[in-house]
Formats: sequence, structure tokens, C-alpha cells
Amino acid sequence: MQLVVLDMAGTTVADGGLVEQSFDAAARSLGVEPGSADHAAKLDYVRATMGESKISVFRHLFGDEERAQRANAEFEATYGKLVAEGRCAPIPGAREAIERLKADGRRVVLTTGFARVTQDAILDALGWRDLVELTLCPADAGGRGRPYPDMVLAALLRTGGADGVRRIAVAGDTSYDMIAGRRSGASVVAGVRTGAHGADALWGSGATHVLDSVAELPALLAGTAVRASESPETRT
Repeated sequence: MQLVVLDMAGTTVADGGLVEQSFDAAARSLGVEPGSADHAAKLDYVRATMGESKISVFRHLFGDEERAQRANAEFEATYGKLVAEGRCAPIPGAREAIERLKADGRRVVLTTGFARVTQDAILDALGWRDLVELTLCPADAGGRGRPYPDMVLAALLRTGGADGVRRIAVAGDTSYDMIAGRRSGASVVAGVRTGAHGADALWGSGATHVLDSVAELPALLAGTAVRASESPETRT
């Protein structure tokens, strides 16, 4: 693989449930009462669509554009504030994995479903501004986040980092990461079990591999055996 496209929250970054906390703030700002059936249904949708562009999630939940934008602004402000308070950290071994991938001659791009301001807050909090050559949010790829393949393809176009889509590896922790990777044509679409969705959901959404952590990805791409979750098709 020549180009590796990595998700952030849940894959390379542990945020300790900040998405749900930030959703609570966004929902309250629009009058959704915590503990209500409406709140529970909306939270279930947020969990199911982890990895999707957050503004797309709020458009679905709140209907009109004005309310969606208000919810998204509150979500991003709350998430950024919590990040600035030190409420996120690298997934163990993630930075080392990125450095190993680069040392092996691979180009690495970090992607997110958050807005640019939130992505930058995470990068600053972790001291990752100079860790990779390119970071992308949905707005950097024409506005469409996952499950569309646009960010993966934008990573290819903007870095020139691979001869073609089959030389791309994608890694993420959600079903939407897997769908986006498959739609992009990447030949490796690795799910990791450090975030929102479990192995069955990752396999079911098209993962080619499911790993315990992104820390195992360099060995996988180098052709070294790693312990991976067994696909449903191979279980006995």
C-alpha cells in the first residue's frame, strides 16, 4: 500500500465519549429533554451513524437547515471545549503506528467527520499538527463526509500518494468508515475495535480485516501476521 487514510476519533484518538456529551449539549440547545423518548431515539441514531459528517446527522435529526446548523454549532463548540480541557488522548500505539507507516515509505492522511475547527482543536491538543502531511474534514472534500468515499479520494488527489485506488489502505472504527473505504476502491479496509462499532458491524459493512487496534496496521501492511478478528464466513 502506498497511501494510508486513517480516521481520527475512535481509531487514532480516544475521546472518552465526548461525541455523546457534545450531542447532549446540542440536543438541549434545541429543547430536547435528556431522559425523554425523543432524546433516546436521537442518541441511538447518533451512535448508529458514528463516522458520518456531523452536520449530515443533525440534518436528519432536526429536519430544517437552520435547526441543524444551530445543533451542529453547539456540538462543535462543546466538543472543542472538552478537547481543550484535555479530554482526549492518542489511542495507545497510534502515533507510533503512523510514524512506522511513514518510515515504511507510505503517505498518511488523517480524516474526520467533524468540522475543521474541531479537527484542528484535536490536532493541537495532541501535538499532531506536523505528524502527517494532510488532514481532511468533509468540507475539504466538497462537503460530503462518510459513507461517501470523497475524503479518501481527496486524499489520493491532493497527495498524489498512490498509483491508483487499489494501492490505498483505509482504517476506521465505524461501519461508515468501512463503507466509505469500500466505495473508494481501496484494497485494504481495516476496522479497528477501539471505537464505536464492534467486529460484527465492521465485517458486515465490508471490512477486509478487523484488528484490535490501529497499532497493528503497520504489521498488516508489511505482510507480518497479526491477530485479527475472525470474519463471520470463517467461523466454525
